[in-house]
Amino acid sequence: MPVENNFQHDELSRKNPGERLRVADLTNAVSPDSPVWAETMGKYGTALSHAGVAGVVFLHGALHGTDLFGMQRLDEAGGLKRGYSRGVSGVDSLLAAMREESNGIPLLPGGIKPPLPDDDVTKTLLDEQIGDAGNCIDADIESFRKAINKNLAEQISCTRVLWSSEHHHLGRALAAVSLLAKLHTLCTNQNLRKGHRILIQAHGQAGLVLALVTNLLCPSPITGRPRLLTILTDYATQTHHTALVETITRMESMLGTASPLHGVTLDIVTFGTPVRYGWDPSGIGKLLHIVNHRTLRTDGKSWLAKMELPQITMEMPTAWGGDYVQELAVAGSDAVPPTESAKAANKRVWEMVEPYDGFERWLECARRAVRFPSEGHCLLVDYKDSTGSTNPRDHYYGHAAYTRRHAMLFNMTQIVRVFYES
Repeated sequence: MPVENNFQHDELSRKNPGERLRVADLTNAVSPDSPVWAETMGKYGTALSHAGVAGVVFLHGALHGTDLFGMQRLDEAGGLKRGYSRGVSGVDSLLAAMREESNGIPLLPGGIKPPLPDDDVTKTLLDEQIGDAGNCIDADIESFRKAINKNLAEQISCTRVLWSSEHHHLGRALAAVSLLAKLHTLCTNQNLRKGHRILIQAHGQAGLVLALVTNLLCPSPITGRPRLLTILTDYATQTHHTALVETITRMESMLGTASPLHGVTLDIVTFGTPVRYGWDPSGIGKLLHIVNHRTLRTDGKSWLAKMELPQITMEMPTAWGGDYVQELAVAGSDAVPPTESAKAANKRVWEMVEPYDGFERWLECARRAVRFPSEGHCLLVDYKDSTGSTNPRDHYYGHAAYTRRHAMLFNMTQIVRVFYES
């Protein structure tokens, strides 16, 4: 996407990413309890420190109870309950595998639904219910923090941020502003300034939140920024969210006059983020997209996923082709906001950021099988999580592999190679 992307949707290009693309396999993973793991992580911490990285942020949502594939939009708002097939064989079976009630992904205890609060109680609940499956657990982050700081006089902070997990445009836009406010606080508390960097690792749709953040951080006075912030302010005012109004107003003032991050550079890594919103590279540092992927195509286009009906319904239950959430939670899918005011605000945001809606447009986007956005480095990884198991909790359709404890060192190896090696 161009500089000054101005909240445009990604173009969903099927072209070979060329020099942007690398391929890797997760093989012979080093045990996180071994001295080699700690020693290597310590070396990576030194590399991060030399590059100016002062903080690492782990941004994630919840896999359980959040309509992970975004079927509500297709089922309810799409008004397509009369039948999906439209002459396309296998679509009904595919959609059954995506629905909350039939995809095998549990709800959260007590029927807890988004928006999820970013607090210790909720994080502990996720750690207990999901473990390290698409979830950045406290114990792993603490091990990471100790290891990367082993040889450093000035410590690199490690922060876990749970976003609201509202898989719709309004929820992601509100989360983008909230994240900016948290990053501002982090920069202020650590007295960070120009020359420092923050490395953000974002799982799944948390990456879409960051795509919106990059558009908000565009240094030029783009027209979409005040428009989006006005929509969010109107919604927060209408629903009497005083604290939210104050946060939006404060961020809008900072974005209009100077960087809310005091000149600190954001380096961003996404894991399994669906290709939807366009990225604006002009206000950030480095950008890398990592996708769990196994080549099933026979046409030589190894950088694309395989989307053939009805075959995909046989491949998906074992995560045979990699991350199916990344592949299928594309434009046209989404959760549906719970209130009329939220639905109205969501529609206003959606009209800004995504020109695609309805079942046919979703199917069109899914069939493009695009793994990567138009901006940033690209890394296809076989995380070796397809073991033949048809239990979704073993792999969450290929979407859980990125945050597994045994993959942490591998992930950092890739990040350091792409971002911070001389």
